[in-house]
Amino acid sequence: MERPHYKFWPQRLPRSITVPATSMWHNLATSAARYPNKAALVFFGTETSYAELAAQVEKLAGTLHALGVRRGDRVILDMQNSPQLVIAHFAIMRANAVVVPVNPMNRAEELKHYITDPDAKVAIITGDLAAELAKASNALPPAERLAHMIVTQFTDTFDADVQGDEAPAPAWRDWLLTRHPLPTLDGGAVMAWTDALQAGHAAPEHVVGADDMALLPYTSGTTGMPKGCIHNHSSLMHNACAGQLWGLSSSETVALAVVPMFHITGTVSMMHSAILSSATLVIMPRWDREVAGQLISRRKITGWINIPTMVIDLLGSPNFASFDLSSLQSIGGGGAAMPQAVAQRLLEQYGLKYSEGYGLTETAAPSHNNPFEHPKQQCLGIPFMSTDSRVVDPDTLVELPIGESGEIIIHGPQVFQGYWKRPEATAAAFVEFEGKRFFRSGDMGRMDEDGFFFMTDRLKRMINASGFKVWPAEVELLMFRHPAIQEACVIGTKDAYRGESVKAVVVLRPTHKDTTEQEIIDWCRENMAVYKIPRSVQFVDALPKSGSGKVMWRLLQEAEAAPVNSR
Repeated sequence: MERPHYKFWPQRLPRSITVPATSMWHNLATSAARYPNKAALVFFGTETSYAELAAQVEKLAGTLHALGVRRGDRVILDMQNSPQLVIAHFAIMRANAVVVPVNPMNRAEELKHYITDPDAKVAIITGDLAAELAKASNALPPAERLAHMIVTQFTDTFDADVQGDEAPAPAWRDWLLTRHPLPTLDGGAVMAWTDALQAGHAAPEHVVGADDMALLPYTSGTTGMPKGCIHNHSSLMHNACAGQLWGLSSSETVALAVVPMFHITGTVSMMHSAILSSATLVIMPRWDREVAGQLISRRKITGWINIPTMVIDLLGSPNFASFDLSSLQSIGGGGAAMPQAVAQRLLEQYGLKYSEGYGLTETAAPSHNNPFEHPKQQCLGIPFMSTDSRVVDPDTLVELPIGESGEIIIHGPQVFQGYWKRPEATAAAFVEFEGKRFFRSGDMGRMDEDGFFFMTDRLKRMINASGFKVWPAEVELLMFRHPAIQEACVIGTKDAYRGESVKAVVVLRPTHKDTTEQEIIDWCRENMAVYKIPRSVQFVDALPKSGSGKVMWRLLQEAEAAPVNSR
């Protein structure tokens, strides 16, 4: 059957693609051969050419091999965005091994799982995080500890004395310029980054291909310990190639690399697509709206993948009028819906169509995306290249009619192989549908008559108020329209009569700090169905966010559910 979204398929693009049968490392090797002197990475004024990047990857891969890393071994990579992250990522792949990206916000107790579950023996990490990882390893039984740790300082890849506009922001300066002592690794050895690059070991023969495991990112899900998602080179390659075509990326692209590259979107849609395209990555270690505005202006950024909260924050800068966004050709992202009012402002004032996408760790980032030629606001987009997606009843797995809300299921070459060491979880994550293996996303959505998908909410996040199903994301998007609300997170609260009621946790705009709870509730009463209206509103200075910029609604929900005397 011809799917309805093909009416809006970009004429410039094929519906499915054939991707290279090589490993992801070959993309860097090819770009380095074609554009050796072109800037691959920019970090506080220091440029790393493609030839220099490839050479450092070779050196580090040689050291990894000398440390005992072999084909298929899992190597931890724990860093904020930096040139070292890119170098280490490709060096691990060049050494025929598997990258295990770790959120740098994790603490020792959490880090133990990332050592023991993938059976990792080697880690590459920045100095500011190394002591925490060493603490985690040292607390484990001897047989489960790390054997080697390579530690880099941020100043290993940029000039610490750089001045002027290229210098680190004052808020980052001490963090970036501090050189941390190497930690003690019980039963193991710690090596400085500079020594690892100067060791002189030859890289091994590169023997992995499309069907070898390349990446083992972890996803938290709704219960239990994080699960590793097995991605072969082929699934990453598909979305890197598709992202390049979809986003019009080329060797002339200059991308702002601020989405965390430990996260699947930053890894695949930003880093790998850019390296495949021979583009330039202008790297930010973490989000800062003033730095972002200056870099877009000064470095003539053409492409920016982001989290919508970043755009909201940038537009709220008191210095926004001084930023020059004229170089931007494409802007988009995911992780949360872009408020319609913000997307409309970008379109009307700057001619920028914000293109939202949707994907999960299990789908190597995008499984859906909005075509730049015909985007819809607050929309996940249409199924990506080579991808089939449906909306089904989560209980019966029967496909639902247009407009009805159900679980989104996904089939495509970017879908992961399964969960590491979790055969039961893998079996539960897939369903046979029309003779094909579909991944159950756990996300609730609907499809309109044009074949565009819209998020309803996480299956586990639904609020049941007197039998009415309330989807928090829908209420949040409505609340964004209130002139006093900068951000909102909707959670469920216990209600002796209704079972559950709706509660909104709200950040007010600086210009509307005198807004009251009752005023918000009254506005909601005028703008949404009665069962969706928040019965209570809590004002906070900021919402908790993950390292990738997503609002951590679970923390707020758990705090609400906790006994009063434990808060």
